[in-house]
Amino acid sequence: MTLQSFSIGPGRSARDGFASRRPSTLVNRNVTVAGHRTSVRLEPAMWDALHHVCEREQKSLNGVVTEIARAQVESSLTAAIRVYLMSYFRAAATRFAGPAGGQAD
Repeated sequence: MTLQSFSIGPGRSARDGFASRRPSTLVNRNVTVAGHRTSVRLEPAMWDALHHVCEREQKSLNGVVTEIARAQVESSLTAAIRVYLMSYFRAAATRFAGPAGGQAD
């Protein structure tokens, strides 16, 4: 499939720039990773989750993001943060629900 043949909707194609006209819901913020300032774009819910982790772990935002970056295997820091958050809250849910996932036999 080429870009020309890709259709987004009736009478529209990717070449029309339709996808780029929608406002982004991502929030761009600066963080310091191991002493180097960089920007990260995440959804507001992801920023909220990251701040929640910082509060629970009693660590700074820069400290948590630096830890994530050092263990990073994903293609980007943003992807690594999302995977970290998913793993963090999955582990918390498992601990809360117990080994059976909170379901009765």
